[in-house]
Amino acid sequence: MTAHPVKILFLASEVESLAKTGGLADVAKALPLALKEHGQDVRIIMPFYKTINRHDEAEKLLDLCLHTGNDCQDIDYAVYQLMLEDVPVYLIQQHNYFERDQLYSEGEFAYDDNGERFTFFSRAIFQVTEALGFKPDIFHCNDWHTALVPYLLKQKYGHHPFFCNSKSVLSIHNAAFQGIFEKHQFQLLEDLADGLVDQILDGYNCINLLKAGIRFADKINAVSPTYAEELLTRLGSHGLCDYFQQRRSDLVGILNGCEYSDWDPATDRFIPANYSSSDLSGKSVCRQALQVKTDLAQLDVPIFGMVCRLTEQKGFYLLLPALEQFLRHRVQVIIVGTGDSGIVAELEALQQKWPDKLRFIHAYSNELAHLVEAGADFFLMPSLFEPCGLNQMYSLAYGTLPIVRGVGGLKDTVNDYDEQPEQATGHIFYDPEPADLLNILRRALLLYLEHPEEFQAMRHRAMLSRFNWQQSVWQYEALYNDALNVNSIQQP
Repeated sequence: MTAHPVKILFLASEVESLAKTGGLADVAKALPLALKEHGQDVRIIMPFYKTINRHDEAEKLLDLCLHTGNDCQDIDYAVYQLMLEDVPVYLIQQHNYFERDQLYSEGEFAYDDNGERFTFFSRAIFQVTEALGFKPDIFHCNDWHTALVPYLLKQKYGHHPFFCNSKSVLSIHNAAFQGIFEKHQFQLLEDLADGLVDQILDGYNCINLLKAGIRFADKINAVSPTYAEELLTRLGSHGLCDYFQQRRSDLVGILNGCEYSDWDPATDRFIPANYSSSDLSGKSVCRQALQVKTDLAQLDVPIFGMVCRLTEQKGFYLLLPALEQFLRHRVQVIIVGTGDSGIVAELEALQQKWPDKLRFIHAYSNELAHLVEAGADFFLMPSLFEPCGLNQMYSLAYGTLPIVRGVGGLKDTVNDYDEQPEQATGHIFYDPEPADLLNILRRALLLYLEHPEEFQAMRHRAMLSRFNWQQSVWQYEALYNDALNVNSIQQP
């Protein structure tokens, strides 16, 4: 705990248990709770979506109006509050922007006004904070949705008496998503739109919100040490290498923690039998239940599981060709997820070809995700890039050995059997080629079949692995202190 609590406003487009599409939501819940436990004064602010959980419990705090200037109409909105354990969550309700069926898109198509929606959200944050009398020491921004806030803090509120001492931290959860929108979506910035520097343009007519955050945030962090290193390279920076290089002295990597209260096989309420590293008998029960649930034969063959969004990032162009060969072996493979329609079609065709060995469940199911983690022997994460990743941490806890590509947080959390046999907790391959993935799949299969004692030793080590938020929160507090000691960012 620091000597004096830091006042932190945590800005997020989604928060687990309220609204979630991905790993950002998990961080946006777990990190504020960990900071609160450390004695910090932390609040969360997010949009009040139509679909938010506990919608009817929200308490109305304020009615406000955002004066937009120019020719734009002023925007009326309201502020509500929910409690996330003992952390206040402020919810910005604006029907035109947030009264929609989904958070960012309908199916595979993003809302065409997302730039305007989150420009409004970013502008409203300052008005809400001042109206509530909460003067943040730190605005903790997350991904492109709130990356405009560091720009506003410097360009509009730098000399404002309420905000002049506030600093900003930007967390990069996935720099592949940058928030690139045409200029006309930024009319809500009033005259600030005219002052947008060339460095945050994307072409002549578009603005890149993530660039704005990188350019103006006082400190930047990526969600794993290896991902921070990758962002400084041409290959791993998603086209933003020059911008990260300019801020490299202000960029750090802090590994996400895992919320073990939700992912612990000893207490998991979604699985048919609980188990632990000292008593694995329940895992065989979960294995059988997984085979029954997915209508696979109850054979004594290794089960390879995968639960993810069906996107190119997750390595499907590596996996699909590899599975064509791997399914010739005595194995069972279970893949659960939703996403890209092309990947869905290929998985369905592959299932028709191998109906006794492959199950593809085209759905999102939290209960089934837990059952896969508990019932499988190996977990597949052949990602092209993975800023941090959580499923490999869940898999380790459940004794389901991860098979991962050596990128981002996957490299930071899994010890490879060939590189570190005495500390091994999984298998790592590096080259993004189907043949390399196939080789490591066969390597894992041989370990399971020919060296069962080594397999069980790896499983035991994996279950003892822990990546707690209590470890990461100290690093965030140090980052906040560094930000508060910055007089002004170094201009590129």
